Amino acid sequence: MADIGWLVFDVEAVADGDLIARLKYPELELSGEDAVARFRAELMAEKGSDFIPYTYMLPISVAIAKVQTDFRLVDVVVLDDPEFRPSVITNLFWQGWRAYRRPTFVTFNGRGYDLPLMELSAYRYGISLPDWFTVSGRSFEQPRNRYNAQSHLDLMDMLSNFGATRMAGGLNVLANIIGKPGKTGIDGSQVQDVYNSGGVRQINDYCTCDVLDTYFVFLRTRVLTGEITLEQEQSCVAEAKATLESLRDERPAFDHYLTNWGDWQPPA
Repeated sequence: MADIGWLVFDVEAVADGDLIARLKYPELELSGEDAVARFRAELMAEKGSDFIPYTYMLPISVAIAKVQTDFRLVDVVVLDDPEFRPSVITNLFWQGWRAYRRPTFVTFNGRGYDLPLMELSAYRYGISLPDWFTVSGRSFEQPRNRYNAQSHLDLMDMLSNFGATRMAGGLNVLANIIGKPGKTGIDGSQVQDVYNSGGVRQINDYCTCDVLDTYFVFLRTRVLTGEITLEQEQSCVAEAKATLESLRDERPAFDHYLTNWGDWQPPA
């Protein structure tokens, strides 16, 4: 087994229509689909966004980049392919973390969405996680402590100084700064509609591209922290690109990503 030190991941989710119908509209006897549509319309009218809180969501896509302790990319996988069942995705996610000896999670805004969603999904499906929900010992050493970057490194937290600034443009901006594709297909706001039209594979391809962006942004932050040199980062980038090239014929997400690839150019 490779010496995996980091699991870079992203989650896409869809609404639990039955839960929304039961809790939000018990007197209307709505179908799950109608309840989701009504809830989205209400959120849009009230807040100008139809983004549904993660507490009402089910994971439909989890893409994970497995990264060695020397920061080289080993593989990118999507869980429970091609079935993409929320309960199986959740179980595989936490099983994988344990199988690789609890490496550090790496996300972009995962502290505010992705990890809470996967924790709540474990709650939903009755999965025991005593090694993640550790309550003994010093609080700053517990895996879920906000400032414990050894368990979870949220790149948005890091680059915004834990919310001291607003990371306008988010992952898309950070990826484009270093020449990577950023948002080139669907975005998170379209996931529910794409899912309703049967596009679960498209969602997982989009999630894969987001994870690749996150991996390359992660590499550049390691240059910032002095853990690798710029030359070492560029070597990791070249190796990762070669890996994607070797698999592009069988992985449409890789082909899409490489089609939109850009190389970072150092200043003159």
